[in-house]
Amino acid sequence: MSDLLVTVGATLGRLDARGVLDILIIASIFYWLLLLLRRTTAMSLLRGIVIILVVGFVLSNALQLTMVGWILRNSVTGLLVAIPILFQPELRRALESVGRTGFRRWVEGSAWERMIDTVIEAARILSERRYGAILVLERETGLKEYIGTGIEMDATASVELLLSIFFPNSALHDGAVIIRGDRIIAAACVLPLSENVSATAPWGTRHRAAIGITERTDATSIVISEETGNISLCTSGRIVTRLDEARLRRVLTALYRVPATRFTPAWRRSRA
Repeated sequence: MSDLLVTVGATLGRLDARGVLDILIIASIFYWLLLLLRRTTAMSLLRGIVIILVVGFVLSNALQLTMVGWILRNSVTGLLVAIPILFQPELRRALESVGRTGFRRWVEGSAWERMIDTVIEAARILSERRYGAILVLERETGLKEYIGTGIEMDATASVELLLSIFFPNSALHDGAVIIRGDRIIAAACVLPLSENVSATAPWGTRHRAAIGITERTDATSIVISEETGNISLCTSGRIVTRLDEARLRRVLTALYRVPATRFTPAWRRSRA
């Protein structure tokens, strides 16, 4: 124990400002990655790997298990190669978050306002009529790979157009609408289902798809239940349910950082 204390003291004595800065940067990166993995299946996987390694090293040192110790020491290199594969969705989301500058949203501020007004009004009517629907609002991450699965439109977003798309007998109602700014880019798009099976167990395919797209991108999705008419909003792999028009407006305003006082409901604009 005394030798260990001497070694630690000598190491601390050699630390300078650059060494402290180096440690803080590495600690911040690990803390940021752990925040990204929080409440995901990847966290359980990481916890399992750490437990196996810790228990294995403790047993190999305590019981002098030479073969176990050799295998564990050599498996660390393999784990460094396997981690990018095992945590590919989380690492991709982390790199995308670094690349988001917010510049596009600043430039298209007025387009976001018009889009949110339209989406809120359409969601309210869809809920009243119990038309099942998924509205995906593209943000910084492009959704080109999902746009290609549907019918490209590139039309100005309007309440009437959204209602016609999700009308039960419409050829485009079975799928998601992707909206960029104040334009509907595509309809009848196929979205990936959520990989978090335990968290999405109570939900059907429509809700799992709405959650799934937000696990892989920074998009926001709004889903209307065909059975109950409930409005739900998904972002960052999480879902908020039982939203009314006022709560939906507050959440979208917070997400897109647009002053709530600048919104005018579509029905009021039509009467103006």
